[in-house]
Amino acid sequence: MSPVRAFIVEDNPVILKDLIATLEELTPVRVVGSARTEADAVRELEARREDLDLVIVDIFLASGSGLGVLARAQALNLPMRRVVLTNYPSPDMRRRCADLGADQLFDKSRELDELITYCEAMPGA
Repeated sequence: MSPVRAFIVEDNPVILKDLIATLEELTPVRVVGSARTEADAVRELEARREDLDLVIVDIFLASGSGLGVLARAQALNLPMRRVVLTNYPSPDMRRRCADLGADQLFDKSRELDELITYCEAMPGA
């Protein structure tokens, strides 16, 4: 089983730390980087485009937006899978994220098990 190389875009350091620990303990995910802002995320994703299998994006960031990260990833045709992990999983947000190329949107407060299942089912996992 090959590790799933993931990058996380999350501005809350506590959530980031807990998410990394959970994913690395329960799934084949290995987090290889993170960013707190849209600009940093886009820069890193573009630089690592061939070295990532998955990016997990929060919508509300310290600067910029996860929607901007998704839009830029789509415009650059970045090859990694893109999922959103947010506290705002409204039907409108789900549609907007899907329109911007997100493969899935998970509710931070209710769908962590589904995120884990998604990561376990990724090709190469």
